[in-house]
Amino acid sequence: TVFCAVWFGSAVVTINTQLLGGTISFFQSVCVLGYCVFPMTVAAVVVDLFKMIHLGAFSVLAEIAVLLVAFLWSTRASSVFIGQYIVASRRLLAVFPVLFFYTFLGWLILLF
Repeated sequence: TVFCAVWFGSAVVTINTQLLGGTISFFQSVCVLGYCVFPMTVAAVVVDLFKMIHLGAFSVLAEIAVLLVAFLWSTRASSVFIGQYIVASRRLLAVFPVLFFYTFLGWLILLF
């Protein structure tokens, strides 16, 4: 499920960037988005550790905090990279799907 979500989300973000006039190649964008998933992967491991420890309300707050940091890190890294290859007037339209992509992955991490 996660593998398909990452590939599908990366493809959607890449195609959106290309349709907005970006000069980025498909595989270059998919590769960078894949590398930028690493903080989310670390967050998934930490969240699983917190779920095993059972610290009550602190555990939930710590999970959300760790996931928020990973989300911001991933989104920022991807947005800066994709933003370089698109016209400034269309940059927000190209970066907005990146936000949704990492939000969906964060949601999957919290659910499972």
